[in-house]
Amino acid sequence: MALGVPAAPGAAAAPPASSPGPGVPPGGGTQLITARARTLSSTTGTVQWWQRHNGRWVLRGSAPARFGAGGLAEGRSRVQGTSTTPTGLYDLPFGFGSAPAPPGTTVPYRRVGAHSWWCEDNASASYNRWVDPLPPDCAATESERLAGYPTQYSRALVIGFNYHHPVRGRGAGIFLHVNGKGATAGCVSVPAGAMARILSWVRPSAHPHMAIGTASGATALTRY
Repeated sequence: MALGVPAAPGAAAAPPASSPGPGVPPGGGTQLITARARTLSSTTGTVQWWQRHNGRWVLRGSAPARFGAGGLAEGRSRVQGTSTTPTGLYDLPFGFGSAPAPPGTTVPYRRVGAHSWWCEDNASASYNRWVDPLPPDCAATESERLAGYPTQYSRALVIGFNYHHPVRGRGAGIFLHVNGKGATAGCVSVPAGAMARILSWVRPSAHPHMAIGTASGATALTRY
């Protein structure tokens, strides 16, 4: 979900975490991306990426992040169309973009073409899926034409929210992508350079995951 609105003036970024916290599981892997916001109403925060080494998480990079224009919401109860970023722990099925994959990329990477869409139509059999071309049962007005966002979708990673067993009405098209002009419609975004570094760093063999959460409370990053 790339389409967003300018971030609220003075939106506070979350302070960088010194570690992902002992409560954040690796999701069965040795690479972890964390996206941390100060509160559920925040539209900015911090993305950091970590490598498991000798039983500890080692910080490999950090970047300022943007979240949904509606803030964040618990992923298990999120509602589609609220412009909220879902909290939780998710896998990263594949990357995509209108630009070539950065050097060193090993994650599966799909190039965006003129007929590449992300189906977000709740009535479609292709709900929350990349489609190329748009199938007859997926309304264009309910979906995203990926080439229509050449900046945001120049490079991106699919976040596995509601992806493997989609629940209609919960949300579709949640990605880690390049910054646009402001807050997102529910995705997490970072500067273009950070997105390129993340794509080059991610290794499928490491079973990478992404944890999205707040600094404290019921949706604290350490709870996922």
